[in-house]
Amino acid sequence: MFKVVIESPYAGDLVRNIKYAQLCLADSLKRGEAPYLSHLLYPLVLDDRVLEQRNIGITAGLEWGRKADLRAVYVDYGITDGMKIGIEDAIKIRQPIEYRRILGK
Repeated sequence: MFKVVIESPYAGDLVRNIKYAQLCLADSLKRGEAPYLSHLLYPLVLDDRVLEQRNIGITAGLEWGRKADLRAVYVDYGITDGMKIGIEDAIKIRQPIEYRRILGK
């Protein structure tokens, strides 16, 4: 299985974005991938509204993300600042990036 870091929106419309992240997770699993979504996991113990805690989550997510085979960027709702950080890190380490849409297929 390809280890895949999923980039999707989190901040803003949390209900919509969490549901969307779940759809992205399901899409990745259906592709036979082993997906990882730090932005679903870390907010269980970190407050994304507190800058210091958000930065801890971003840093930890990037560290795990560097172990992935692919960065999958789900773009149906655009690319947020947080997603840009992940994309920039993938470019920096020459990690393959794939842009995906799943809504309105």
